[in-house]
Amino acid sequence: MKKLKSNEIKTISIDEFKNCEKSPLIIVLDNIRSALNVGSIFRTSDAFLIDKIMLCGITACPPQKDIRKSALGADTSVKWEYYSNTIDAINVLIKKKYNIVSVEQTSMSHSLEKVKLPKTPIALVFGNEVSGVSQEVIDLCDESIEIPQLGTKHSLNVSVATGIVIWKYYEMLKNQNI
Repeated sequence: MKKLKSNEIKTISIDEFKNCEKSPLIIVLDNIRSALNVGSIFRTSDAFLIDKIMLCGITACPPQKDIRKSALGADTSVKWEYYSNTIDAINVLIKKKYNIVSVEQTSMSHSLEKVKLPKTPIALVFGNEVSGVSQEVIDLCDESIEIPQLGTKHSLNVSVATGIVIWKYYEMLKNQNI
């Protein structure tokens, strides 16, 4: 086994990325404080061909130094839109018939391992590093999911949580040949 060098790894150009078929997932960021987390989410979204990221409220937007530091260029490949408030973004998605899923611990949340794919496109909502997804946004969601956690902590870094949830949905979509 030999570690591959960067020039040995097959990648696509930004133009090819923009023109290829995307995963039917939209990521909604509800007031994310850290631009480094935002950049990491861009990078993960690029890796899994996410359709778009909706940046809301205080969430930093490209071009921004800390986003670029962790996105490593993904802030130029992945489409994004900015909304001054998350409710406006969610209402746009509701009108487009998206299944809105908050990734949050709620009284009605389902464990990620038991999630089933809806027949409609999916928007995944991730919340602020301290306060999570706002209750006003949760009230507009079709469902809430949470990542099982077995240790003493009951939260994950938002960029880590986004990666885990994107992977799960990507895996389910791939298994359905979507």
